[in-house]
Amino acid sequence: MLDGYYKDARKLALKEYRACVSRGQSPCLPVMDDFIPTERSATGQNLGLVQVPCRFIVGTKTRGRVNAFGPNFMPILDEGTEFADKWETLCQAHLTEGIRDPIKVYEYMNRYYVEEGNKRVSVLKFFDAYSIPAQVIRVMPLPSDDEDVQRYLAFVEFYKVTKANFIELSDKKGYQELLDLMDDSDGAAWDDDKRSRFASVYYSFEKAFLSMSRKDQKITPGDAMLSYMEIYGYEQLSGATTDEIKTNLKKMWEEVALKEQNSAIDVKADPAEVKKPNVLSKLLPIGKPSVLKAAFIYDGTPEKSGWVNDHEQGREYAQKALEGKVITEAYPDAMSSDLNEVIRQAIENGNKVIFTTSPRMLQASLLAAVEYPDVKILNCSLNISHRYVVTYYPRMYEVKFILGVLAGSLSDSGRIGYVCDYPIYGQIAGVNAFALGAQMANPRAKIFLEWSSVKGAKEAALSLQRQNIHVISSQDTARFLEDDRSSFGLSHVGEDKTDLLAVPVWKWGVYYEEILSRMLDKTMLNEYEESKGALNYFWGMSAGVVDIEYAPALPLASRRFGDFFRESFIRHNATPFLTPFYNQNGEVVGEGQKFLSTEEIINMDYLVDNIVGSIPVYEQLSEIGKDTVDVVGVEPSQKDGSRT
Repeated sequence: MLDGYYKDARKLALKEYRACVSRGQSPCLPVMDDFIPTERSATGQNLGLVQVPCRFIVGTKTRGRVNAFGPNFMPILDEGTEFADKWETLCQAHLTEGIRDPIKVYEYMNRYYVEEGNKRVSVLKFFDAYSIPAQVIRVMPLPSDDEDVQRYLAFVEFYKVTKANFIELSDKKGYQELLDLMDDSDGAAWDDDKRSRFASVYYSFEKAFLSMSRKDQKITPGDAMLSYMEIYGYEQLSGATTDEIKTNLKKMWEEVALKEQNSAIDVKADPAEVKKPNVLSKLLPIGKPSVLKAAFIYDGTPEKSGWVNDHEQGREYAQKALEGKVITEAYPDAMSSDLNEVIRQAIENGNKVIFTTSPRMLQASLLAAVEYPDVKILNCSLNISHRYVVTYYPRMYEVKFILGVLAGSLSDSGRIGYVCDYPIYGQIAGVNAFALGAQMANPRAKIFLEWSSVKGAKEAALSLQRQNIHVISSQDTARFLEDDRSSFGLSHVGEDKTDLLAVPVWKWGVYYEEILSRMLDKTMLNEYEESKGALNYFWGMSAGVVDIEYAPALPLASRRFGDFFRESFIRHNATPFLTPFYNQNGEVVGEGQKFLSTEEIINMDYLVDNIVGSIPVYEQLSEIGKDTVDVVGVEPSQKDGSRT
């Protein structure tokens, strides 16, 4: 019987050998000494005795035994050799008592190279063993901005906490996201029980995932598990059977496929032209169309939140504009209770469209979208890559550019204040647009930046006033809390009074009317099906979903200045981000007279050179700020250690 094992193993080696030759690849095992100098490996870190996943053992430390194995670690020497006899003896030991003696390996970039125990690895790989005990020496890569190196460094930080070497993620941010989803981001080392539980959960998920995935699937089981946890959570996964995991994976498979594609978010910068009905459809009699029900889920109440009040007015506007076609319902203060239950109740009430109006509602939105595929879920956020949830947000940076132009032209000193809410996608573009607009009107303009999510809106504004700054741009929407009422729009703050100059206008009613109209005529459904990925609506002044209003205190000449740019944005004749310009590090952004792409604008994680201030780090933020940044925060404010 043992002779048959060696013969079968050798056949596997020869088959893989020939396949590598035909593909023009090396038919030999990789040798670590060929690409890592021995003096570097000699100074590696001793990790002690570790269970090493067999699938991550890929080569040998030295060339001593490389010719004895095929590229898949199967034996390739002839039968009847001394090597074959020893291999068969190890087979007998594995089948009768198990191979217990640890091997010795060197780990580099989460791959292992054997110094002692090549035949043991070969036998265990032949029998599909999951792991093998090993004395491990870790060799760190040289410092580099290379994506693979950065991802590995994130894994090393994750390993320090978890000692889990079996899960592999394709995105460096994934390791921190995994800890966050487990409510385990304090950096404390795991004990044996926690590590054992996580390993058990991972092995169960991996088994379910591999039974469903293709052999050429690029996404790792860890990537798929992260997607699963984003929807269902770690606790649900911990208690799920393999069959339950498979059932849920089938529901969310497009989400898994989206991670594999790693494609850019499909951003719709303007509403697509609605197809007009043809003549025949106008002549043929049709039944009375059914009424569409839509629910609006709010993070707060209209009485206490200007943001919620704006959305509620938008809902009422759309309801009136589409009377007889659409019925809407409002669910205020949903975050104060069980958000999942609120969304479920809205769906049971017959709503086929659900608007969740805060980025903090994304996880619950995603779960509902997977569990109720016949209901369309839309979340008010930007730059989110999820297949099942459509996101929407206005291009407020266009208005902010105009406010910046006005501020630059009206400030005698050139010292201008700006209060920003959160360091998230979209708002960074807003403050940069404001700064570039001010610089256009006044080349010496400096923008002094404060954050309401750090100090609070009132204190942020007072901090600017104490710096003798009189022209200040504050929040984009009114706050109803008593201490925040003065922090709205562009104002001139004097010693005795504050004159409001201009305010941004969120025209949510227009936005919701347009989206619901596209739901009715199937335009949005067609766009969703055609996108095959994450769909994000990012409309601006040209779509009429944002605008600017002037206060009586604004001089007539400034109004005309603002109107010039307003009309330019509406007609697509202007952009705040004409290259080249400079960031705070003195680096040139873009080259030549070009417009930044929509994706480049959305993904801004830097400040332009005439801004005085910085993007706050995670620990500085308020609790709501942290919750928001966890979902849509730019990298410098995230808590994965990748801050600039």
